[in-house]
Amino acid sequence: MLVLAVDTSGKNGSIALAQCGSPDRCEIVEVVPLEGGTFSAQLVPQIAALLSKQGFTKLDIAGFAVASGPGSFTGLRVGLAAIKALAEVLNKPIAVVSLLEALAANKKGKVRAALDAGRSEIYVADYDGGHATSAELLLKREELFGSSADIAIVTPDNDLAEMAGQQGLQVEHVSRPRSDTIARLGWRKILAGETVSPEALDANYVRRSDAEIFAKGET
Repeated sequence: MLVLAVDTSGKNGSIALAQCGSPDRCEIVEVVPLEGGTFSAQLVPQIAALLSKQGFTKLDIAGFAVASGPGSFTGLRVGLAAIKALAEVLNKPIAVVSLLEALAANKKGKVRAALDAGRSEIYVADYDGGHATSAELLLKREELFGSSADIAIVTPDNDLAEMAGQQGLQVEHVSRPRSDTIARLGWRKILAGETVSPEALDANYVRRSDAEIFAKGET
């Protein structure tokens, strides 16, 4: 069955097509990179071009997987809006995948997934064997370092990995998840019935947007 996966959470993004069967069999057909800053102009045309190149149409899609955050407010909105529209028209299931969840995928034992959120803050969640054991949180860098003595930190961010190592913490520097990882995790969720409707699809920002903060007069 054909799965379309989208990740527009970061400075750059990607689209993936995957042919999936059992929970552990999801063969990636192709991954197409997206340049940051122009997701709104690229995304739908790139999806159409990818399907056409591989000999498919949108009617061949059996389900969707999308990165729900945390990440760029603007980027996430663009990706989720496209998936909402396609899934509603085609009446196909949507699986949402957290980037923190994707970082911890296939890691044995307990790990702490961490993403740089800017402003000396870090997006964090704990996992055991790939299963979440905590909510997704926004911590100050010092809070992360001070609470991570007994757990390995998994991060794609060079500076964060280096600083954690300097603090004597156990850290694993990994590649940032792409849409192919989102496709595989999303397919498992689709098979398990862990899907959302287009109306319920929403981003997981963890941190509120600047507009929301400024509207409340906070600093």
